[in-house]
Amino acid sequence: MRRFVKRATAKISKLTLSQIETLFDSISIENEAMDAVIESLGTGLMVCNLQWQLFMSNKAAERMIPLKQRLSEHRYGETISEGPVWSIIDDQNIVSFLKSCSKSQKNYFAEEFELTTPSTTARVITISITPLVQTKKMNGYILKIDDISEKRKQETLLRRMENLASLTNLAASVAHEIKNPLGAISIHVQLMQKAIKKARNGDGKLPPQNITEHYLDIVSDEIERLNQIVVDFLFAVRPVRANLESVDPNKYLTDFGEFISAELAEKHISLEFDLMKNPPHIRLDLKLFKQVLVNLVQNSIAAMTDEESCEPCDCEKKMPPKLWFGTRIKDDHFFITIIDNGCGMNEETQNRIFEPYYTTKPKGTGLGMTMVYKIIRELSGEITVKSFLGEGTCFIISLPVPQKELRLLEYTKMKKQ
Repeated sequence: MRRFVKRATAKISKLTLSQIETLFDSISIENEAMDAVIESLGTGLMVCNLQWQLFMSNKAAERMIPLKQRLSEHRYGETISEGPVWSIIDDQNIVSFLKSCSKSQKNYFAEEFELTTPSTTARVITISITPLVQTKKMNGYILKIDDISEKRKQETLLRRMENLASLTNLAASVAHEIKNPLGAISIHVQLMQKAIKKARNGDGKLPPQNITEHYLDIVSDEIERLNQIVVDFLFAVRPVRANLESVDPNKYLTDFGEFISAELAEKHISLEFDLMKNPPHIRLDLKLFKQVLVNLVQNSIAAMTDEESCEPCDCEKKMPPKLWFGTRIKDDHFFITIIDNGCGMNEETQNRIFEPYYTTKPKGTGLGMTMVYKIIRELSGEITVKSFLGEGTCFIISLPVPQKELRLLEYTKMKKQ
């Protein structure tokens, strides 16, 4: 239909009155159909000119964004308000975001906002801004508004279900761990009772000091062990509260490399980086993610230097110990890899490494990798492990890239092209 209208308007001077009426009817029908499509979209649309004056919006946008006034009927090309679009928006965070966009030289923007409706129900929306291009020229901006409240609810529900399942497994592990010290305490209390009963039936004196003290020392040790199990359990189930901030991942990893350089040098372990150029910023809790890296690196150090922590294998290590940090991006996720050439893990250890209280170390608590998994999940990420006995281990951390960083990355690629 559009091609027909374009060809007809090019020859309008040669058309009869009847043909012109037919042409305008066709244009009217097409415009009405297009308006109906735009108004029926679940995604909100607001279109502004280069001065950020609003000249088109649909009902979804008016429903999702708090406005100071209802938008009146208007024709395409007419501005809805005399001032910029933020002058009719009744939310200070969105207003500040749009003002900052208008002052920036970038053409792509995206941000999330949490809004409270009159019914006190919280809604989460994303506003994405892209250029409006006509006849190969930029003539304005398109604001796309999406309500992601339901998506966020589903993510929260899924995380709660995962936490509940993890808590169930953890509780079962704790119950198993508690049985051993309780059994030891019960046995040695019974031995003390028998020794005391025997002494009473004999000369009435207390049992020898070395026997009672020995039994009491064991009971005391097992009570301390029980206390440690409870402390570790509370540490594992306590909710993780992440304070996220935008971070340059390459700089963060190189700074962490300097932090552990002394320990690596002492163990004669070399460190190499394979970092992508101009990475997008990602949102991290600096303290929590440092805890993740420390746990992973400590495991790698043990795998390269501590034979007692390794699975038995038939191979002979020939390469000097080495650790690699790498970064890359794919789709909308940022990947951080930590690789060592240590003794590796068998399939069972790989499958159970994130389980509570599972450890191959003689003095390990079995909660370090559980906390790693918990923190990464709290950051909306994923962590996987690939390992081969005698060859080494690779941990892969996947973290989401914020939308505005994705837009900036796409824009940078377009400029280079």
